[in-house]
Amino acid sequence: MGQKSVESASGNPDNAGAVDQLVADWSSDREAFKGVSWGKSMMWIFLLSDTFVFGTFLTGYMTVRMSTTVAWPNPSEVFALTIGGTELPLILIAIMTFVLISSSGTMAMAVNMGYQRKPKQAAYLMLATAVLGAMFVSMQVFEWTKLIHEGVRPWANPFGAPQFGSTFFMITGFHGLHVTAGVIYLTVVATKVLKGHYEKSGDYQVVEITGLYWHFVDLVWVFIFAFFYLW
Repeated sequence: MGQKSVESASGNPDNAGAVDQLVADWSSDREAFKGVSWGKSMMWIFLLSDTFVFGTFLTGYMTVRMSTTVAWPNPSEVFALTIGGTELPLILIAIMTFVLISSSGTMAMAVNMGYQRKPKQAAYLMLATAVLGAMFVSMQVFEWTKLIHEGVRPWANPFGAPQFGSTFFMITGFHGLHVTAGVIYLTVVATKVLKGHYEKSGDYQVVEITGLYWHFVDLVWVFIFAFFYLW
């Protein structure tokens, strides 16, 4: 398309240059993620697909909860712990949430250390994040054990609607699997950083990529916390 035809098509000579540039950009062979590493691009694509999965699970949970004719269990009663003779509602869940959110802080500091080319500090902070993640999974195992001991099953629930057990174990279990995978991922990357695997290239972007995954896991927990324990 020539300059005159572009001007006549747009009706405005001032826009001709912009139209030509747009056509050139779309028709030329350019990278879709120019300046973005392959690893980071693939992590974003993975997290986007995982967002759809968790979104489907939570939408299904809301549908089941709103359509059931049996009373839904009261989270303050189901997830209460008795400490020193006093029943404390949601105390374990509050601690779990605090631990996981704290791990986001240590992960953010690890990414910052990676940007500053301080591998030892970055690795130690990643290991601290992994420890916090392991603590979260341990408390989740305790929570599951308590509910199973009280009779909650995927097909039955003494506290009310039987669908509670199936949705709870599926969604929290799937999230717990992600946290467990994240703990392993963090430990492996931190070990490689400590061993100087990235020393020659001086590129510690892998720390940031690991952080993307971990922050996603933390964000998903915020939605699970709101839907299961506060609603």
